[in-house]
Amino acid sequence: MRLRIVHQTRYLYKKKVHFGPHRLVLRPREGHDLRVESMEIKTEPPAQLSWSRDVFGNSVATVEFEKPAAELLIESNVRVLRMPPVIKAAKPLSGMTPWPPVYDSLERTAVRAYQKLSYPKDAAAVKAWLENFRVKKPDHAEDVIRNLNEYIRDELNYIRREEKGVLTPAQTLELGGGSCRDLATLLLEAARSLGAAARFASGYLECDAAILGEASTHAWTEVYHPGRGWSGYDPSIGEETTPRHVVTGVSNHPRGVMPVSGSFYGKAAAFKEMAISVTVRPESDTRAAG
Repeated sequence: MRLRIVHQTRYLYKKKVHFGPHRLVLRPREGHDLRVESMEIKTEPPAQLSWSRDVFGNSVATVEFEKPAAELLIESNVRVLRMPPVIKAAKPLSGMTPWPPVYDSLERTAVRAYQKLSYPKDAAAVKAWLENFRVKKPDHAEDVIRNLNEYIRDELNYIRREEKGVLTPAQTLELGGGSCRDLATLLLEAARSLGAAARFASGYLECDAAILGEASTHAWTEVYHPGRGWSGYDPSIGEETTPRHVVTGVSNHPRGVMPVSGSFYGKAAAFKEMAISVTVRPESDTRAAG
């Protein structure tokens, strides 16, 4: 199955301003399950673009603008191929991961970065909130995290926020809900507070709103299960991730994978507004057979 993903970010200013370099985490992460077939990034005003990989293995584009402007457009147009498993097992090849997780000695150094709290000042609030969390099957890591993901969905509301940034876990709990990024951050910290290694994931979700071009970027959490690898959990819908989730970046902190980040030179009052549009649509293979 192929997907066409078009992501537009538009900034409007009251007058022409100069732009600093912008960091883009927009290229889907490739692997055994997904391949990028084509990708084009268009900017207005024109910019010089260079690619690199960060410490988490994400493909990061840096754009440097040549001229001032009163409007800044960044558009990513990418076509990806989602691939089926090479071998479909009738049943899992290994049993469930024991809880609490015990990480291999060769992985512990790397795992620690994903166990450390990103918001230590909110630890007490998260711990108090978890006092009412009950695990249906407390012996297996997959069940614990699955139940935790469902607990967030049941206890908190999804709130579409237009404001920039991510709420801290304590702010999300006080508000009684948050955006997909806010809920993913809460799951990140809750899983870590229980001893699991977790990371923040940013990307796209194939859904009705995305097909209509009315979506934004999406976010969820991935938890590392020893012997099984990283598994995704989406607290916005209370379910594990599926091929409908397309990852563009992962990080030990939500700030590490902001889709578009940068600055402009001038007074803050010069900024007028920002608009984001994301379209994710299935695309048939129209190429002629060879």
